[in-house]
Amino acid sequence: MAKKKAAGGAPAINIGISDKDRGAIAGGLSKLLADTYTLYLTTHNFHWNVTGPMFNTLHTMFMTQYTELWNAVDPIAERIRSLGHPAPGSYAQFGALATVPDVPATPPRALEMVKILVEGHEAVARTARSIFPLADAAGDEPTADLLTQRLTVHEQTAWMLRSLLEE
Repeated sequence: MAKKKAAGGAPAINIGISDKDRGAIAGGLSKLLADTYTLYLTTHNFHWNVTGPMFNTLHTMFMTQYTELWNAVDPIAERIRSLGHPAPGSYAQFGALATVPDVPATPPRALEMVKILVEGHEAVARTARSIFPLADAAGDEPTADLLTQRLTVHEQTAWMLRSLLEE
């Protein structure tokens, strides 16, 4: 029996997840990628533009956070590719897919930056969590593992940032 071929002569993807489920999961992961990249840009922007008495603390904290976010985008994009779909990678695509708002045009004050980042991390956590039912129903353990890792980071980072806002 001849193996089914995909476009271009490559073998069709046969990893035990239907085409429909792979498409739905890849669509969810594309939103996660867009949210992660948008939050990365916002965090890096705040690293550059933070001022005030908490400058050293926030400048360093934001650098740690944007580095973690930068390192997260590749595994998300590669999971999308593993599922047989192209990963979005343009500002236009990210803008259309992201639920995290773009960074304000005028840099906000330091504690407003912290508040914006709390909201951003919580939004990314919601996006990641929304993909779980798709991954679970399809038996997609690699995606579920990736989502668990991302949720851990975003929920913990939101908590740490939120703690800066408490009096």
